[in-house]
Amino acid sequence: MVMFLFLVVALAVVVAAVTLAVVGGGEGDGPLPEAAPERLHDPLPLDRPVNRADVDSLRFPLAARGYRMADVDDALTRLAAELAERDARISELESALAGAQATAHVSMEKPAQEEQQ
Repeated sequence: MVMFLFLVVALAVVVAAVTLAVVGGGEGDGPLPEAAPERLHDPLPLDRPVNRADVDSLRFPLAARGYRMADVDDALTRLAAELAERDARISELESALAGAQATAHVSMEKPAQEEQQ
């Protein structure tokens, strides 16, 4: 009997606490305001090319269902553009190097041909 009385009192306390929280909890006139979405705190730098440390330190904030797709898309777009730019520059430099080596090779062959004559 004592246990039953204890459970009834505990149930009454829980119901009273929930009622007070629901009825008296909101001091404003409307629902709670929307929470500001968590944004990327340290985005990739805009004033210089992205380096390895920037990518290593990149952390995306969690959203309701994983990561914010817009933040991930922005970072991947930026990285893709910079990688394409670097690949083009590497290709340009390799072409210039190949041209310089061909010119140097032709220059070295001319004196050798003149010596043979």
